[in-house]
Amino acid sequence: QVQLVESGGGSVQPGGSLTLSCAFSGDTPNMKYFAWFRQSPGKEREVLVHCYSGGGLATSGYADSVKGRFTISRDNAKNMVYLQMDNLKPEDTAMYYCAAGPRCTRLPERYDYWGQGTQVTVSS
Repeated sequence: QVQLVESGGGSVQPGGSLTLSCAFSGDTPNMKYFAWFRQSPGKEREVLVHCYSGGGLATSGYADSVKGRFTISRDNAKNMVYLQMDNLKPEDTAMYYCAAGPRCTRLPERYDYWGQGTQVTVSS
């Protein structure tokens, strides 16, 4: 059974930092690529980081809105993917989702596995 579970969301002041975690288990051969998305009420799901398979990720894998502020990483020993978020802004407030699948894509519909989401609120 495939499972992705996000954690680490919460409330933070502008300029603060949070680290989101995504614990994955199950059909790991089909979880070659990971991505992080976010969605605010009334808005489309936005890709933040895509096509991540481990190690470093080229800046092209990051959305312009988070480039230089967010960093994805992976711990294979723990089956975890992380999203380090620095210099958070009020516009970063959203539900954040981890996704995985066998394809390198920025399209949410092409990812096969999703977590339940974790809420991030940035407010003073």
